[in-house]
Amino acid sequence: AEKYVNAGKVIGVRMSTRPDYISQEIIDILKKYTVTYIELGIQSMNDDVLLYLKRGHTVKDTVRATKLLKENGFKFVGQMMIGLPTATIKDEIFCAEQICALGANAARIYPTIVFRQTELENLVYDGKYKVLTLDEAVKRSADVLRIFRNNDVDCIRIGLCDSENLHSDKTYASGPNSPSIGEMVKSQMYLEDICQKLNKMNCKGKLLEIQCAKGLLSQIIGHRKKNILELKAIFELKSIKACENSNLDYKTLKLEIKEENSCD
Repeated sequence: AEKYVNAGKVIGVRMSTRPDYISQEIIDILKKYTVTYIELGIQSMNDDVLLYLKRGHTVKDTVRATKLLKENGFKFVGQMMIGLPTATIKDEIFCAEQICALGANAARIYPTIVFRQTELENLVYDGKYKVLTLDEAVKRSADVLRIFRNNDVDCIRIGLCDSENLHSDKTYASGPNSPSIGEMVKSQMYLEDICQKLNKMNCKGKLLEIQCAKGLLSQIIGHRKKNILELKAIFELKSIKACENSNLDYKTLKLEIKEENSCD
């Protein structure tokens, strides 16, 4: 791959591996090349979960690997999963917090999908594992995404890349599978943020204006105006208008009770 870097066709090499595959020997080799990011399949920071999954690595391996990468000047991406067998939302929140604390430059969130002819499918068949519904996966992923957002760790992907394997009955068995799951998770996160703010406001029967950063309007409104409809129902609002404000960042929402439903 380095020849493409030298030819100016790419700016660097990104690779993905397991935490226990990182060693000083491996790092010394990688430092000879233009490796920009190393992604680690952390998945969980609970040793009991990792053991049940037969991951073959431990939390200690993850801590050691991330320390080596940071000490040697590499950027790393922490990959984690939602809805793993035996894992709880508390495990997932802790994992996200640890990925931030270990100094990750970015993260990926993968809700668990079950594929055919795997041990995981056998667990489902035997009633030992219940897959998350799409709604459950969206809500749990939103809790995790908020942690990354609040710690300025960029979440570069939510959910598996759309492929034939996710649409064929021969390969896909079950699980929260949607090509729009990333947008759904972000929308859910903002819905919960708005609800938290409205709980402290006297807004029943009134007009609400929601201002957000540029590019976030669709996530604030929700698919088919889902967020708007839910907010109106929950808080008995007369009307809601959402609009962009170029002075706001992606972490900040501005809510105002209006006499008239108009945007400044």
